[in-house]
Amino acid sequence: MAAASQTMEMPDMSNAIMAQDEMGRPFIIVRDQGNKKRQHGLEAKKSHILAARSVASIIKTSLGPRGLDKILISPDGEITITNDGATILSQMQLDNEIAKLLVQLSKSQDDEIGDGTTGVVVLASALLDQALELIAKGIHPIKIANGFEEAAKLAVQRLDEQAEDVVKDEKLFKNYLYEAAKTSLGSKIVSKDHDRFAQMAVDAVTSVMDEERKDVDFELIKLEGRVGGSLKDSKLINGVILDKDFSHPQMPKVVLPKEGQDTVKLAILTCPFEPPKPKTKHKLDISSVEEYQKLQTYEQDKFKEMIDYVKKAGADVVICQWGFDDEANHLLLQNGLPAVRWVGGQELEQIAIATHGRIVPRFQDLSADKLGSCSKVYEMEFGTTKDRMLVVEKCKDAKTVTCFIRGSNKMIVDEAKRALHDALCVVRNLVRDSRVVYGGGAAEVTMSLAVSEEADKQRGIDQYAFRAFAQALDTVPMILAENSGLDPIETLTSLKSKQFKEKTSVVGVDCLGKGTNDMKELFVVDPFIGKKQQILLASQLCRMILKIDNVIISGKDEY
Repeated sequence: MAAASQTMEMPDMSNAIMAQDEMGRPFIIVRDQGNKKRQHGLEAKKSHILAARSVASIIKTSLGPRGLDKILISPDGEITITNDGATILSQMQLDNEIAKLLVQLSKSQDDEIGDGTTGVVVLASALLDQALELIAKGIHPIKIANGFEEAAKLAVQRLDEQAEDVVKDEKLFKNYLYEAAKTSLGSKIVSKDHDRFAQMAVDAVTSVMDEERKDVDFELIKLEGRVGGSLKDSKLINGVILDKDFSHPQMPKVVLPKEGQDTVKLAILTCPFEPPKPKTKHKLDISSVEEYQKLQTYEQDKFKEMIDYVKKAGADVVICQWGFDDEANHLLLQNGLPAVRWVGGQELEQIAIATHGRIVPRFQDLSADKLGSCSKVYEMEFGTTKDRMLVVEKCKDAKTVTCFIRGSNKMIVDEAKRALHDALCVVRNLVRDSRVVYGGGAAEVTMSLAVSEEADKQRGIDQYAFRAFAQALDTVPMILAENSGLDPIETLTSLKSKQFKEKTSVVGVDCLGKGTNDMKELFVVDPFIGKKQQILLASQLCRMILKIDNVIISGKDEY
């Protein structure tokens, strides 16, 4: 016991605090600084690169059409099944600061391009792995980072030369949009129905795109999902879907144009069907039956006046942002005006854009030219459930569309939404920049060969960085081959020799076993800007991590 007390370290008394208990007896509180950590030099770099490697090892198995899905369970027990890189990383609760940087990397790829989030993390991790080997050889990290930057420029330049512009022929361009969307959906849960979903993505983007600006506003494409049915029942609706039903059960379920008209007219209101109230705090004293009846008559007259305004304008359907009285509801039914209440602000805007109507804030302002028009408004019912949704359909020159997705459970619907979002982003990217490169690792092998060739011409240390960059690019086709059940090294060497001998850039990994390596023949295409962004983002992140040589974790002070 005495020996133990001799070896026990004395606490650091420099930060001690003197305190007194409730009886006035003094005692000392000593601050413990054991939580403060510091890593520096090679040790810090190694720990960073190992963190990046562990994140990439989780995500790399979901790359490619044969990639596997991950199941993520949140702290409150919610389940997500996905193979979308950005979703997996954003829902993993990572403590390591470098792992968090990789999460941000995939998020920036998702925000900017919308697809290729798994590939960018795999590439960044491969670059860091190669850098670790070079650091172990004693090469300065900044030298490596500079070499990587130069190699990235060269790779992008080579990619630019090999990219094919597909905008020349309108029909061919649509076909390429469809095939690029199919390539994006190939690795997702909806791959069995990827023809339908790819067509949905192309139709949605081409109907809302701004041809002059060559851009697409995603606010105009709404993704709605409902559990039940199968993925085959998913469809694109030229109009808006509302998660509402008509305000009275006796109102018609389908509203078609009246005789002599070719469209259904919609009044879009932000004013409630209620008698006006004074804006200030008010109190109304009623002392006799006559006064009460007078008030009731006034309210009824007001309701009738409101209904008259709507009927005079020529509206067939009323869509209102607020609720309304039972009396107003009854009057609307009597006057043959189907109505929808409690429609959200965003949905109102979408209806207004789709039907070319105006949102009206006061009944007095209602006029025929402010009404929206569509060919049909109807209620959709789902199976045996009491669930109903309203569809405002076939609006003329509609600039808004809704992708309505069905699935056997919530997880499939959510994953199908994410998959469709990726496909929409790919099509949007091709509308913005119509150049394509070939997938299946073909573009990466082409860049790798160009960088290796340049490495032989370099003098000094840079050639090491160039070769390392080329090897990092090779990891993408290797992982694709591995995930597809092929021999990674054999596949990569045959691809490289074929590309080198035939001077072609369309040879890639035949993931689905179609019997050919020609990606042009298989129509496996990626947008050029997506691939370019992957290379640039991965090399920038790599540079940033290589420049860090000190990690100081303050830790919480404990008493």
